[in-house]
Amino acid sequence: MIRTVEDARVTVVVMSRNRRAALLDSLARHRAPVILVDNGSDDGTVQAVREVFPDVEVVALGGNIGAAARTEGARRAATPFVAFADDDSWWAPGSLRRAADVLAASPQVAVAHARVLLGEEERIDPFDRVLARSPLSPVGGRASLLGFMACGSMVRRDAFLDVGGFDPIVRFPGEEQRVALDLVGAGWSLVHVPEALVHHHPSPMRDAPEVRAAAVTRSQVLTAVLRLPWSDVLRVGARACRRPEGRSGLRAALRDLPAAARERRVAPARALRAWETVRRAG
Repeated sequence: MIRTVEDARVTVVVMSRNRRAALLDSLARHRAPVILVDNGSDDGTVQAVREVFPDVEVVALGGNIGAAARTEGARRAATPFVAFADDDSWWAPGSLRRAADVLAASPQVAVAHARVLLGEEERIDPFDRVLARSPLSPVGGRASLLGFMACGSMVRRDAFLDVGGFDPIVRFPGEEQRVALDLVGAGWSLVHVPEALVHHHPSPMRDAPEVRAAAVTRSQVLTAVLRLPWSDVLRVGARACRRPEGRSGLRAALRDLPAAARERRVAPARALRAWETVRRAG
C-alpha cells in the first residue's frame, strides 16, 4: 500500500502483542511512517505485518517488555514528534497535524494529549473529562496535565527519551504517571488538545476489568516508590488495601519493589507540588 503521510514531523509508534487481526486493521489507518514494536507475539503477527505492510518498520522483540516497547520505537524514530498508538487505536485524519502544530508552537510542551473516542459509538473516553478538569494552571490557554493516556498522546521525542521513556519496572498499564512526573520535574508541560482526535476500539481480548484494575494498582504502587515521598507511598498503599483488586495489585508489585527501590529518585519539588494539587482535587 502507498501510505498517506499527513505530517513529516511525526512518526507513529505502535505497540502490540498477539492481536494480529486488530493490528492489521488499524495499521492501514495511520497517516505517518509507522514503527511497530512487537512484544514477542506467537500468533504470526510479525510475519503478517511484513507481508501486508512492507512500509512498516517492524521491531520484533524476543519477549514482552510491556510499555518499554514504545520507548524502543521512539528511539528508532527520525522525527521530532512521536504519536503513540495501540493495535486497537488510530489518529483521526488531520489530528496528527493538529497535535504536531501545538508542540511546534509551544517549545515548553512535551506531550499533546488528544481527545479519545471509544468504539463505533465514538463516546468520549471518561479520562478525557478528567483531563479537561485539571486543577493545574493552564498553559497557553490549554488544560495543563500531570497524567496522560499513551495511545492518545503525541510526545516531543527528545524530551520523552531524556526522562527515560516508559520503563521496564512499571511496564503496563499505568506506565504514564512516572513519565509525567519526570517531565514536569524537568520543566516540561503536558497539555490537552481536544481538537485532535484518536479512535480507540478496545480489543475484546483485553483483560477483565478486575484484572486490569489490579495491574493499574501495581503500577501506581511502583510509581510511588520510584518518585514520591514515603508518606505518599503509604497513602497509595493504604488506598489499594481497601478493595480486593487493589490488594491483588499490591501483591503483584512485591516482586518489583526491590528494583523500584534501587531506582528510587524523589521527583523535584515542582512535580510534587503538581502532584499534591491534583491529589487534593481528587
